Amino acid sequence: MTYRGAGVDIDAGNALVQALKPLARSTARRGADADLGGFGGLFDLRAAGFEDPLLVAATDGVGTKLKLAFATDIHDTVGIDLVAMCVNDLVVQGAEPLFFLDYLATGKLETDVAATVISGIADGCRQAGCALIGGETAEMPGMYGDGEYDLAGFTVGAVERNAVIDGQTISNGDIILGLSSNGVHSNGFSLVRRVVERVGVSFSNPAPFDSRQTLGEALLAPTKIYVKTCLAAIAVGGVRGIAHITGGGLVENIPRVLPDGIAAAIGRGRWPALPVFDWIAEEGAVPIDEMERTFNMGIGMVLIVEPAAAGNVKAVLAEQGEQVFEIGRTVAQTGSTAIRMES
Repeated sequence: MTYRGAGVDIDAGNALVQALKPLARSTARRGADADLGGFGGLFDLRAAGFEDPLLVAATDGVGTKLKLAFATDIHDTVGIDLVAMCVNDLVVQGAEPLFFLDYLATGKLETDVAATVISGIADGCRQAGCALIGGETAEMPGMYGDGEYDLAGFTVGAVERNAVIDGQTISNGDIILGLSSNGVHSNGFSLVRRVVERVGVSFSNPAPFDSRQTLGEALLAPTKIYVKTCLAAIAVGGVRGIAHITGGGLVENIPRVLPDGIAAAIGRGRWPALPVFDWIAEEGAVPIDEMERTFNMGIGMVLIVEPAAAGNVKAVLAEQGEQVFEIGRTVAQTGSTAIRMES
């Protein structure tokens, strides 16, 4: 008997590593040469220019959005999703992402698919300015269905000790700015898939809410990476809190950064509705409160800014290409509710 006969092809794994080395090198940055093949990856904080840094770590996955990748055979975007879900969580604390590691597990390694997925990861790393310094590709026969895989990512960033953003300086009357999303991002896909099944539409059909692309392409639009725009806004000054709008939507994620005694008042209709969410709500008969607790509803990142700095922050974000909307204000908390969604 052989290991290959048992379902694990070491040669294919080694060939994949060699094929991925140029992708990793394309993500090199100060502090890391982004070379693969060693037992561990190194990063030089001093070379990256930090003086008294705190390290910030985050890990995440892509969830059942992967099911759409399997169904459509579109694999070049989920790697971007993986990076986005991790690095967007870092930047909310003011941290610059430094390096990234990925984990890809599958029942049978399909090298072309894996290379496409990891090419997306490298793309996401370049967008975020972090180095892809390592990872793991695990071939585990019997653990996954044919053509299926799972992804996990891990990233570390750094922020100077005196520049951490933790929300503790947020006060009554601060401005809440929302940065537009480009779709569903990477949360709520268990519900999305149920809606698609209910409608009975194929992923290869034109999207009912955007005929320029197929439904699969529209739903697989990769999560926006907000790192560089948020770091530019932070550099202006006056940013007191940031929230990445993931699972739980605005109503669950904004309160995570608010100090005791402060609530958020968010005005529905202060930003354009994305057609994909109207379609999900209508075809799935999903109530508005359920939509707002599941999806980003068109806002992928929220910055809470002192009023005097709001104009400058908005201008910098616009220069970075972001669509930015003033979606609400902070208010004194009354009772146990930390957020009010107002029509």
